[in-house]
Amino acid sequence: MSKPSASRGMAGASRAGRYARRALAVLIGVAFVFPFYWTVVISLGHPGEFSNFPPVLVPHWDWSNWSRAWHSAPWLRLFGNTVLIASCTVVLCLITSLLAGFAFGVLRFPGRKLLTLVVLSVLMMPGTVLIIPDYVLANDLHLLNTYWIQIIPWGASVFGIFLVRQFFLTMPAEILDAAALDGASRLRFLRSIGIPMVRPALVIIAINVFLGSWNSFLWPVIMTNTNMESGDTVQPIEVGLSTFANAEGTDFPGLAAAVTFTTLPVMVFFLLLQRQFIRGALSAAGGVRG
Repeated sequence: MSKPSASRGMAGASRAGRYARRALAVLIGVAFVFPFYWTVVISLGHPGEFSNFPPVLVPHWDWSNWSRAWHSAPWLRLFGNTVLIASCTVVLCLITSLLAGFAFGVLRFPGRKLLTLVVLSVLMMPGTVLIIPDYVLANDLHLLNTYWIQIIPWGASVFGIFLVRQFFLTMPAEILDAAALDGASRLRFLRSIGIPMVRPALVIIAINVFLGSWNSFLWPVIMTNTNMESGDTVQPIEVGLSTFANAEGTDFPGLAAAVTFTTLPVMVFFLLLQRQFIRGALSAAGGVRG
């Protein structure tokens, strides 16, 4: 075979491979988007259509489900509660992850490795195992039905501590020694050098904690039981979605409508920060390898 023919064959194979990867990416994207699209279709359909087979894939634009869903719970209050809880949790997680990661990754003190293993061992313990003792403790401390019980227990992230620690472990010890020779305290070193260095890790921690807090259901539904109909509630959005399930059954069209307008803010949040999320994930992978 001549060289031009071989070059054309390689170019054709490369182009075919590129098209195949794009087609695969489109299929994966459709697989992820379709459940949300079907939820939107159900929210805009007539009652009972969600159980039809074959399923209805074209919305009928019946907005009555949205109106009924919006008036079924104090959504503005629930939105405010969720934003407050998620924001405070993120701030606490960033502070604790930064300070603990700096201590475990940079400082040298007796028992550092043992204490690090003890902290990381929390990752191996299922959260549901601690629900009952946590409830008893929260009741003894009079924290039930408050914002504090939804913020303080989640104000520290073992994953965040581990991630920040891995970033600091990649930092040469000479940098800390040079800063000490220049008269910089450890707090000044952390503020001026440490925070800029671990910023990618802090970004990915903030996004993960915010999304986790926004989607939290089991913990707040157990720790809070305020009357949602009165409008004076400390519960988040996910608990508000449970109002569509009662003894008579589940209002699936109304639930689909509520799921749609409560999920859209999270989707917009992720789309706005997707570059930071990807950049932070790539940097975090490099930090963990190091």
